[in-house]
Amino acid sequence: MANSFEPTAPLLLEGSAVTMVNEKVESGELLPVPKSAKELHEQRVWLLDTLSSIGDAVIITDSEGRVAFLNPVAESLTGWILQDAVGQPIDTVFSIIDEESRQPVENPAVHALKEGRTFKLARPCLLLTKKGNEVPFDDSAAPIRNEKQEISGVVLIFRDISQRRKTERALVKALAFGEDIVSTLREPFLVLDSSLRVITANRSFYESFNVSKDETVNSFLCDLGNGQWDIPGLRILLDRVLDRSEPIYDFEVEHIFPDLGLKTMLLNARPFPPDSKNPELILLAVYDVSSVRERANELAEANRYKDEFLAMLAHELRNPLAPIRNAVQIIRLNGRDVGAVDAASIMMERQIGHLVRLVDDLLDISRISRGKIELKRRRIELTSSMHQAVEVVRSLYKDMNHELTITVPQQPIYLNADPTRLVQVVGNLLNNACKFTDNGGRISLVVQREGEQVLIRVRDNGIGIDAEQLPRIFEMFTQIDTSLERSISGLGIGLTLVKNLVEMHGGTVEAKSAGKNQGSEFVVRLPTIVETSNPLPLQAAESETPSTTACRILVVDDNRDAAKTLALLLKLSGNETLTAYDGVQALEAATTFLPDVILLDIGLPNLNGYEVCRRIREQSSGEKTVIVALTGWGQEEDREKSVKAGFNGHMVKPVEFTALTNLLAELLPTKL
Repeated sequence: MANSFEPTAPLLLEGSAVTMVNEKVESGELLPVPKSAKELHEQRVWLLDTLSSIGDAVIITDSEGRVAFLNPVAESLTGWILQDAVGQPIDTVFSIIDEESRQPVENPAVHALKEGRTFKLARPCLLLTKKGNEVPFDDSAAPIRNEKQEISGVVLIFRDISQRRKTERALVKALAFGEDIVSTLREPFLVLDSSLRVITANRSFYESFNVSKDETVNSFLCDLGNGQWDIPGLRILLDRVLDRSEPIYDFEVEHIFPDLGLKTMLLNARPFPPDSKNPELILLAVYDVSSVRERANELAEANRYKDEFLAMLAHELRNPLAPIRNAVQIIRLNGRDVGAVDAASIMMERQIGHLVRLVDDLLDISRISRGKIELKRRRIELTSSMHQAVEVVRSLYKDMNHELTITVPQQPIYLNADPTRLVQVVGNLLNNACKFTDNGGRISLVVQREGEQVLIRVRDNGIGIDAEQLPRIFEMFTQIDTSLERSISGLGIGLTLVKNLVEMHGGTVEAKSAGKNQGSEFVVRLPTIVETSNPLPLQAAESETPSTTACRILVVDDNRDAAKTLALLLKLSGNETLTAYDGVQALEAATTFLPDVILLDIGLPNLNGYEVCRRIREQSSGEKTVIVALTGWGQEEDREKSVKAGFNGHMVKPVEFTALTNLLAELLPTKL
């Protein structure tokens, strides 16, 4: 060993306690040049003791690469003891493999001997201990030179980095965990330094503002996106944050981005905590509230529409109620004047019809919005439906002294349509034309064939439609003219109903107008039926159905006036009637009166109409009784419930007396 290791020569090591020893040996500060064999021995013992006491593992070889010395740390890591290791090839004591490929790697001490310079492994490797364990390590091998500058050996220094690897992995995992959390944050944010340059940004920022990481990181905030963040007032606020005088809370900014349009944002900024490692940094969070503000505006607009609609509904309901009340007073004060009574009765019937149409339109809109309307389509001839629609508005256009012209082709046009809904569509358009045309106006209804379609045009010379209103004319609650000067308006649902019903028939409707006071035109396009050798049958003509006579009819309604007046009408038509005002009375009357027909309200006190009907059906006397629901509940689910409860029919209040007697005649053929 004395021939292979000269302790007076510098060891030329890097990154360890021995480096310090080398430097001091070279400078002469640590050890004087030995003058005798005794001094040489003492220096040698001193150096070996030093190498034995340092925290790194040290192996020293001779010029042939055989182990000459290893300190206790090296013994612990390799599993070799000094006396067994001395003389062994370095590859035996310090056997290593590549960590990734698992292949043997040439020993760094061998490299240092061959090349005469300090050598360090470039790739992560594992030390294979004498017992076969694997230890990750960091290494450095340096040649040992004698006074003639000849390589007399190598000193190999290495350390176990298992704990460091574990710490590094934990740190990498923690960083990845933090990055994952940051990347999943919905709100975009930036981290800025004291000069307002972007240190980092999260994925949401890049995606929200359509920018890349390269054009964001290390850029000045005000330069981002062609200066779109150069916002007046923001720089002053951020300077305050830097001065730690105050954070920024919900600083609202509106900005038009080139590719993104107008965005409304709330900016929040605060400095990193003073005790953090980066107290000079600012966290700037961006909360895009564009959709929230847009939704808030929509809700405010909807709320305004609702208020206007409720006000208009109250107005529209009061309009017919006022003349009805007046007519009642006329009849009361002048009941013996047949002419006055007839005129009042006609007017009341007309105004009640208007009320019924209002309620029906509301219910239809509700049903359409919930997909509850089902068309009863059949093959119909169009002309008859057009004349029925004209009859719906005849009294209105006559009262307003309008001139109505009707043009229909001589050849019949056939449609696969619901005749009732088709009359409703054209009736609503004619009704609108009448209302929004001053007295003495001109209205036309034109029907013409165009290929496999039919065009229905309703034109007037009324107040017209402003260009800005035209695109929204079919929207719910849109009013053509809401000025107080106009005495006739509406609920703003008629045209919405028209559009939906037309589209359910596979057609379209279009509104046209040259502007205010230029009149308007509505064009409905519907597909016609292509005639074949086996055409669909036409709708059977409705025949007059005789009224029922000599029936025993029980009228049940908790509205006493409604029950009494209907019973009186039925009695005047030749029927024997009885009234009841709640569910319990109805059951008792059904048992004692034994009626042929029960007109039964659904919403009754004590016992509802569904339960009354079920109990009557359970009695032998009630099995053949005709029971008709006469109720204000008219939704499809209400009709389904009445069928399940055992009702024979379902009519919605207010009921036309003719329609009621016709239904009873259908249900009681043996009583005619």
